[in-house]
Amino acid sequence: MSKRTINIEGLSCIDLLGERDVNLRLIERAFESSISVRGEKISISGPDHDVELLGKLFHHLISQVRKGAAVGEVDVKYAIEAIRDEGELAEGEKGSAAVITTPRGAIRPKTAGQKSYLEAIDAFDIVVTIGPAGTGKTYLAVAKAVSDLRRRRVDRIILCRPAVEAGESLGFLPGDFREKVDPYLRPLYDALREMVPPEKIRRYLENGTIEIAPLAYMRGRSLNDCFVILDEAQNTTSVQMKMFLTRLGFNSKAVVTGDITQIDLPEGVQSGLVEIAEILRGIDGLKFVTLSGRDVVRHRLVSEIIEAYERSRGKKKG
Repeated sequence: MSKRTINIEGLSCIDLLGERDVNLRLIERAFESSISVRGEKISISGPDHDVELLGKLFHHLISQVRKGAAVGEVDVKYAIEAIRDEGELAEGEKGSAAVITTPRGAIRPKTAGQKSYLEAIDAFDIVVTIGPAGTGKTYLAVAKAVSDLRRRRVDRIILCRPAVEAGESLGFLPGDFREKVDPYLRPLYDALREMVPPEKIRRYLENGTIEIAPLAYMRGRSLNDCFVILDEAQNTTSVQMKMFLTRLGFNSKAVVTGDITQIDLPEGVQSGLVEIAEILRGIDGLKFVTLSGRDVVRHRLVSEIIEAYERSRGKKKG
């Protein structure tokens, strides 16, 4: 058994430990040691290995707070996983190797899976990412596209989705063409607006620098000097997926994202995303990335809900 005391003089306990000590509770649940905070000191006692890891963990989190970085539940969760898996959490490891610059600031991956995802986009011309809701599949792809546009690595961004209703019939939608398809493309607009000022988005949309369109409008095109994102790809048919992947032209990059647990195609229709996961693996220049509940960056309960569904499916298969 070991004991260790860490000085947090000059730090706000809320910045480090979270509102109502939510960060501290996450750390306590992940380790067997006893942790107490009194005044400007954190006292740790427990198994030797635990205490050593906790010392490194708190050193990392304190360093982030002193730099002015926000330390939330997701950051603590990632730091815990990294230090328990690797035994180390080097200074600046928290995604700094994959920082994305956008007009509204830097975006960093929050988990090891997200970091691998961004590194894959840099290294491969086509990246297919499969994972549950909340893992940042769409958000990070859009951020990377915006960054590449700013750096003039591409001339255009094309964002598309299959127009498939998610388990409910919306019936007739009023308005012109744009108003009819906008509900299907709204998540792409939402991600874009977090990274690019509204006036710049309007200008980009007007001059064709950014195009947001239903998947059907990709047919017959050859896309050169583009960053192309196909979102909700689990709802593509086999024919649609082949059509999309064969649009890629010179100096272009494609990112395909989807969640194969939320397929909204009619019964008996094969998902194009499921199909390519089986037939395209091993092709040079094409990378598959799988994200999991550990990469969820929404509310803590989202991760737990996803894991509960996965356990339920596992029992049914058994």
